[in-house]
Amino acid sequence: MDNYIKIAVLDNEVEARLLEEVLKERGIPYVIRSYHDAAYDGIFQIVEGWGYVASFEDYSGEIMQILSDIRIDGRE
Repeated sequence: MDNYIKIAVLDNEVEARLLEEVLKERGIPYVIRSYHDAAYDGIFQIVEGWGYVASFEDYSGEIMQILSDIRIDGRE
């Protein structure tokens, strides 16, 4: 994970799970991290977003396209 970069902020847990499913299916390496911190009762999620996805820079375009598709499908 040393060479991973933050690619996108995720809006919520549902979006994160959908993205995770697609990334697994496509064999794309990734890490999804939540900003939730029990000690602060989730205050970081209000300010920063639900969490983020990180991967190698080479995958950033593909991950952003997948995330865009998920967000568009969610609005329909």
